[in-house]
Amino acid sequence: MLERLIESVLFRSRWILAPFYVGLVVAMLVLLFKFGHELMHFVTHSVSATESDTILGILALVDLTLTCNLVVIVIFSGYENFVSKIDPAGHPDWPEWMTRVDFTGLKQKLLASIVAISAIQLLKAFMNLDKGTMNENTLMWLVIIHVVFVGSSLVLAWSDSLSSNKH
Repeated sequence: MLERLIESVLFRSRWILAPFYVGLVVAMLVLLFKFGHELMHFVTHSVSATESDTILGILALVDLTLTCNLVVIVIFSGYENFVSKIDPAGHPDWPEWMTRVDFTGLKQKLLASIVAISAIQLLKAFMNLDKGTMNENTLMWLVIIHVVFVGSSLVLAWSDSLSSNKH
């Protein structure tokens, strides 16, 4: 009887995660505000912007969009995997992946998004080389961090492949 009580408490404790996912929705609203701010800055300065400034502005918007996509993936797959199943019935525009991302898929999507965000940051750094705002040491660390992210995602994909082949 004590064991059943402990198991019941542990099972119901998964709902403690729900406020975290709601908090991530609030974080997406903050990202939306930041995106709007960046977009207004981009549009209002576009006439006097150089080609490099235009590309950097677009990269900033893409970076915020990818970050928000990452948060959506975490919210839906985390909620679906750890809290409760989401019933897609009655939602014709419901993306198929939302109810099919398992933990392995979540890890791969997260790392792919992080690699893409890292690549954008690295590209921004390269674009700022001529402005003198980026020194060689910082650039070297950005490259190292990006290579670590790429390497980590490759190792994760390889290990997931090995484990799925064993099953």
